[in-house]
Amino acid sequence: MTRTIKVLLAEDQSMVREALAALLGLEPDIEVVAQVARGDEVLAAVAAHDVDVALLDIEMPGCTGIEAAARVHREFPRVKLVVLTTFGRPGYLRSAMEAGADAFLVKDAPAAQLAAAVRTVLAGERVIDPTLAAAALAEGANPLTEREREVLRAAADGSTNAELAKALHLSQGTVRNYLSTAIQKLAVRNRAEAVRTAREKGWL
Repeated sequence: MTRTIKVLLAEDQSMVREALAALLGLEPDIEVVAQVARGDEVLAAVAAHDVDVALLDIEMPGCTGIEAAARVHREFPRVKLVVLTTFGRPGYLRSAMEAGADAFLVKDAPAAQLAAAVRTVLAGERVIDPTLAAAALAEGANPLTEREREVLRAAADGSTNAELAKALHLSQGTVRNYLSTAIQKLAVRNRAEAVRTAREKGWL
């Protein structure tokens, strides 16, 4: 008798989550044993339900699917990780792989492809959307340091340098230097363009 694969589904949009759960539930060897709507609920759900495979959306409240993947990979290395995204951004793929993801798929992939990916990662293989893989190779590595990314993320809401300095516990000069370096690396004119470009490439 084939062993049932126990799956956790983490997705903040309830309609999408329920649709994915229903589609996977049609597979005879897959059971969705837990569903969560927040990234910071993933680790506890994995522990509570003895999950084999975690399907993680990237954009979630609490923490991102990539951050959740890194936590699960660290605490439960036997659990296979499939990262799903609406955004086909090559930087996300690289970040997901670095976090320990076993598969990276766009959310509009056919249901059969998602079920096949669950079985494939459980067998010890990786599954990566080929178009995203090619784009990631062409794009190259993220040129921004973690500090530069942190400052850009904080600057996304239009905060002044003084506000950023206070929030990040840095001097205004240091904030200005990080922003200036990020702008130069991204070959853009200002911080707003830097934020937009970094987001489009999946580097934030």
